[in-house]
Amino acid sequence: MASTVSERPGYGQLLRTPGAWTFLLPGFAARQPFAMLTIGIVLLVQHTTGSYGSAGAVAAFTGVSMALFAPQTGKLADRLGQRAVLLPGVLVHAASVSLLVTLALADAPLWALFAAAVPTGASVPQIGPMVRARWAAMLGAAPGREASPLLATAAAFESVTDEFTFVIGPVIATALCTGVHPAAGLIAEAALTLVGGLLFAARHATQPPVRDRALPGAERHASALSIPGVRVLAVAFLGIGSVFGGMQVSLTAFAEEIGNPGSNGVLYGIFAAGNMLAGIACGAIAWKSGPRRRLLVGYTALALTASGLWAVHSAPLLAGLGLLVGLCIAPALISGYTLVEALVPGSARTEAFTWLTGAVALGQAAAVTVAGRLADGHGASAGFLVPLVGTVLALATLLTLRSRLLPAGVGRTVARGIGHRGPVTVD
Repeated sequence: MASTVSERPGYGQLLRTPGAWTFLLPGFAARQPFAMLTIGIVLLVQHTTGSYGSAGAVAAFTGVSMALFAPQTGKLADRLGQRAVLLPGVLVHAASVSLLVTLALADAPLWALFAAAVPTGASVPQIGPMVRARWAAMLGAAPGREASPLLATAAAFESVTDEFTFVIGPVIATALCTGVHPAAGLIAEAALTLVGGLLFAARHATQPPVRDRALPGAERHASALSIPGVRVLAVAFLGIGSVFGGMQVSLTAFAEEIGNPGSNGVLYGIFAAGNMLAGIACGAIAWKSGPRRRLLVGYTALALTASGLWAVHSAPLLAGLGLLVGLCIAPALISGYTLVEALVPGSARTEAFTWLTGAVALGQAAAVTVAGRLADGHGASAGFLVPLVGTVLALATLLTLRSRLLPAGVGRTVARGIGHRGPVTVD
């Protein structure tokens, strides 16, 4: 239960929240593989087929599958509880990754790799959204209780945690694939998912309560995507996914072009480090502007910095610009996740978070496919056009539909079966 905050919210105070560490540590271990999956697939399939286009396509099948199934996983977690969804999910994922590795090493036809990629993506455990839902349940508004000021700090902390995984995950996966065996990155991903997911599922005491729909006054369930603001945020997160996917494939191709494949993990790590540093700063600042305004400003900066990637041809300059791009991603991500608290009630919040996570995966899937084809045909510079196009289109959507990011008024129904009560400052 959130308490009255007498001092300026900060990470130290957040981490002293009773029960937080019981799900944070296993949650970190369980989400680590998420940053290893796409790059692990790209490196393995490129090794066995010799084509970045084929590698990107297999990774795209995984991303699309995750994007389609993640919201259903979130909906089931809201209805049945996180533990009930996680236990079978991590087992299926470990088995699916093992099948994909076996087929790739056996030089199976591309269609077989696509078939194995579908359950691999569909079974990716949605640990990040589940952790965010636990924070929202502990710190968010409830009958007779105002939302804690620490809620925005929690959103920033989760972005930092996500990006820390993207700092070390690709580096670990690349090191394993290039220094041990091309399949080692995916094997490690499956093992970490299984162990971390089981440990996180065991911490069921902190999971959000499952509402009994049979009780009088229980909220009827409707898809979180029926809320207009969630749809706008999903488009914004698609653009962010295009940055992640375009950077992963294009940096890999760039490292090959300069004759130093191992630098791929370092370059991507610098990009992700910028994201993490910006996330730390966002959580430490006492913002006077609301999350909607921060989202619009941050996304504009992201589109501007991403637009220059294609023109850079030296590793130091690319590392520097990649750092700037990373610095612009965290404010957009944090603001988007913070807006979910204002737009979506607790009965659909895990699902809403998974729609956004799925949108990132879908954007990443499309980006790795297009960037892979462009890199094969025209070099790494062409692949960097993908983040430019993705962020510019998403920014245009955000600016056009920004009014939909305002929550409904007190007592107003924002979607069929979903209501929101109480004023929330978002601008």
